[in-house]
Amino acid sequence: MKTSALALLAFVASASAFAPSSSVSISRPAFFTATSTSTTTALNMADVSIAAIKELREETGAGMMDCKKALIENDGDGEAAQDWLREKGLAKADKKASRVAAEGKIFSAKGDDGKAVLVEVNCETDFVAKDDSYLSFANTVATAALSADDVESLMASEVDGGDSLETTRQALVAKIGENIQVRRMASRGDGETTVGSYVHMNKIGVMVELDGGDEDLATDVAMHVAAMNPPYATQEDVPAEDIEKERSILAAQVADSGKPPEIVEKMVEGRLRKYLEEICLVSQTFVKTNDCTVGELLKKNGATMKGFSRVAVGEGIEKKEDDFAAEVAKMAAGN
Repeated sequence: MKTSALALLAFVASASAFAPSSSVSISRPAFFTATSTSTTTALNMADVSIAAIKELREETGAGMMDCKKALIENDGDGEAAQDWLREKGLAKADKKASRVAAEGKIFSAKGDDGKAVLVEVNCETDFVAKDDSYLSFANTVATAALSADDVESLMASEVDGGDSLETTRQALVAKIGENIQVRRMASRGDGETTVGSYVHMNKIGVMVELDGGDEDLATDVAMHVAAMNPPYATQEDVPAEDIEKERSILAAQVADSGKPPEIVEKMVEGRLRKYLEEICLVSQTFVKTNDCTVGELLKKNGATMKGFSRVAVGEGIEKKEDDFAAEVAKMAAGN
């Protein structure tokens, strides 16, 4: 018995070293596990957790050892570690992916006044997302969203029978036995602009709004946005601080090139221009034909870009991770 108890304790200690954190922060994850009670000690190789390295690797696409070194060099600060990796040329640009933890579907509707909407209706399982009651409720929500400004006013609106959408939702939850939420909505169009919508596999919804052109053109561009997920519509939409941050990262990458300052400056500006072309919708190559940019396509059809909205199911929600080591320790303690 004594030997078995010692073996169990050794297993618990070993599992604890590799366990993920029991709580997850959406705003900024904990990128290291402290091994000292001091608040000012610098990190060393042993202080960086495997979970932190794994998360940084998923965010940047860099190698495991490079991620570990980046976390050490930046005292466990995940965002600073990402910038450090990019400055060293070790990160794969734009590898960052949204964390999807919720099931559900995207629903769309368009009114006679030219307004179009997308709504995300979440549930706990994909099975419920196919349920007729869920689908009926979600389509009712999409139609009602045409007359709402935000989710709060949407859920307060009355539907057939006089009940609010929130009351209807609560009744559906009681009937199905799963939590169902209307998480967010987006709307575009005022009757003066052209709006095209596209929903891919019920999971990604896009609306593109143009000045000029027609709905088919806007829908084609919406399909491009669904596939390529550009962060911005035009270069004018990119925040100035983001441009300066990228410029400083690019400058750090070529600082040791040995080239004259004026050449280095041209290199940085050239790379910055290419970066902006890649992240802006109008300067991306149109995926449907691959023979022109989206901006050139719009110009040929007498249209200009006004903006777009893109909604993906579960975007930005992080799933809770089970802490296996904590469960074993609890069992060992007899709880």
